[in-house]
Amino acid sequence: MFKPHPQERRVGQSAADAAIYDLLVIGGGVNGVGIANDAAGRGLSVLLCEQHDLASHTSSASSKLVHGGLRYLEHYEFRLVREALGEREVLLNKAPHIIWPLRFVLPHRPHLRPRWMLRAGLFLYDHLGKRTTLPGSTGGPLNGQGPLKPEIDYAFEYSDCWADDARLVVLNAVQAASLGADIRPYTRCESASRVGDLWQVDLLVGEHVRERVQARALVNAAGPWAARVMERVVSTRSPYGVRLVQGSHIVVPELYHERQAYILQNEDERIVFVLPYEGGYSLIGTTDVDYQGDPARVEPTDGEVDYLLEVVNGHFKRQLKHSDICHRFSGVRPLISDASEADPSAVSRDYSLTLHGDASEAPLLAVYGGKLTTYRRLAEAAVDKLKPWFPNATPAWTAEYALAGGDFASHASLTAELKAEFPWLTDQQLDRFVRCYGTLSRVFLRGMRSQADMGEQFGAGLTEREIKYLREREWARDLEAILWRRTKLGLHLSEPQKVRLGEYLSELAGEILAV
Repeated sequence: MFKPHPQERRVGQSAADAAIYDLLVIGGGVNGVGIANDAAGRGLSVLLCEQHDLASHTSSASSKLVHGGLRYLEHYEFRLVREALGEREVLLNKAPHIIWPLRFVLPHRPHLRPRWMLRAGLFLYDHLGKRTTLPGSTGGPLNGQGPLKPEIDYAFEYSDCWADDARLVVLNAVQAASLGADIRPYTRCESASRVGDLWQVDLLVGEHVRERVQARALVNAAGPWAARVMERVVSTRSPYGVRLVQGSHIVVPELYHERQAYILQNEDERIVFVLPYEGGYSLIGTTDVDYQGDPARVEPTDGEVDYLLEVVNGHFKRQLKHSDICHRFSGVRPLISDASEADPSAVSRDYSLTLHGDASEAPLLAVYGGKLTTYRRLAEAAVDKLKPWFPNATPAWTAEYALAGGDFASHASLTAELKAEFPWLTDQQLDRFVRCYGTLSRVFLRGMRSQADMGEQFGAGLTEREIKYLREREWARDLEAILWRRTKLGLHLSEPQKVRLGEYLSELAGEILAV
């Protein structure tokens, strides 16, 4: 079991005001908060600004996987796969509340890839990276059993991990704040310029309040906006083009009752995942389509939805229709542009860290590309690149310590502890609290002796007490942030319950404005 960082303070404790920050990070996705957390744990004073909510775009619209990337082997990205496989084990241990093992079934389709090729790929996948807890791959006949069509008569199985992507972002931010970082969602970086050996940065807080701060180093981790930030905010030419690739997902009532996932091959050489999701649902995705618009306004297209339904219906006995879709979402992946590669799915998911500035001036570090699984390694490498400007920074630490809320041995052990401490919690609440908050659930359960103490009940176990925690400690402002990013209860609340929750949030906002 990993321990909390030794300097971690009370969750939600404000950072001390700093006239000059060591590091200012632009971007509240997984790379930005990962860098802020790593730097704060090394003793640097950090400010992170995000123009919208934390994880409001790419980092909450993934396939929810911590994985090596089996299909990247076909593109010979062995280093990326090896690094990702190693990180899979690290993250599984440091964040057991929001990351857990999952078995994947890979149906064999002889006209797509021969059996020997799949077996060889899975052998590499088993052995390229460190694997200490996850079982290796197997294969065998299906004999017409299970949810797949009877003509699919053979399948392989292998291990990867599921992750709650949005909570991975938020819990990194929570931990960074506990280590002294100043986390500011809804704060846009308007401009930044070097003044002497510092960055002078103008921030727009909300819609009207402007603030000027100074920092010794600047990190551009703006994801889909990275190239735009370089050119319009810091007036620096971007060394890379950023290729925006849209990936869409749909959620349907569960296709099968087993807890394994499926990875489906398609004739276009892409793959589609079908994942067990939020108890009673299946998550299906993703697509790869070039995107040109505003990354904040991306939505699944009819063509993408048709594509996903067609792939799934080609494999499963149960046939899906448009009317089965409960929820859909889309995100934009910022990939390092490769003009020679026409197929978006073949563009590398690797990352690049580009340093601008010599030893005599304030550095600018720009982050391009990356994937959810390797965010911690990326963050560690980013702060290492800035060490010449911060010789007193302590060594890297994130591989050895639990993510906020992850300092427990297993889901079963923590569930038993919480059940003993709070016997009035429902099984539904216990399960959700463990897999959303881990030990942080004690922050809002402290002092509670009954359901009545938790305040108004909004449905699906969501209470007034939890909502106030999410607002005060996790920066959640609105209905979408609470129902789709901090929790996934948007799938479980009825429309009248959502309306009442929205009214309650408006009441809270009014009380704050009145004060």
